Amino acid sequence: MPLASRLEHLRWRLSGAGADARRALRLAWYRADREAMAFALMIGAVLVVLGFGLHAVFDRHLRTAALAREQEARNLECLALNVYYEARGEPRDGQYAVAEVTMNRLASSRYPDSVCAVVHEQRWDELRGRYVAAFSWTEFYSVPEPEGEAWVLAQKVASDVYHGRAAPRAEGATFYHS
Repeated sequence: MPLASRLEHLRWRLSGAGADARRALRLAWYRADREAMAFALMIGAVLVVLGFGLHAVFDRHLRTAALAREQEARNLECLALNVYYEARGEPRDGQYAVAEVTMNRLASSRYPDSVCAVVHEQRWDELRGRYVAAFSWTEFYSVPEPEGEAWVLAQKVASDVYHGRAAPRAEGATFYHS
């Protein structure tokens, strides 16, 4: 049997099968309980909408949590830098005091709303006729990279004070003098 006639025979058989399938579907449609199908369709639509809603809620929650982790990491970095540059040569109590003063300023309504903003805040000084930083190291254009045991200790002190794991040494203080 030539190839063209085989293809024609196959097309004829498939068209007959397709017609049978269409006829079976039409018959099922006419015999079916349309109220049950409408109910199933409505339930399916509600589930789809609920699925998209849950996806949006969880996606937003995950993004918010990631942003909070990033903000916490930035805050800890700024606090550790402040402890390192302001008090790395001081005893441990002095380092905790610097970290506490920074966090007390954060808690006060008179200072900015993030640790980094508190650390880098500058105010106009009438006597000097220029902006002056609360923490002297932030006035320098460049500072050496933190390193060694002093940096490790500054990070530990910053983490302890930031997370409230250290007993207050300078409760409520927003200034210190070294």
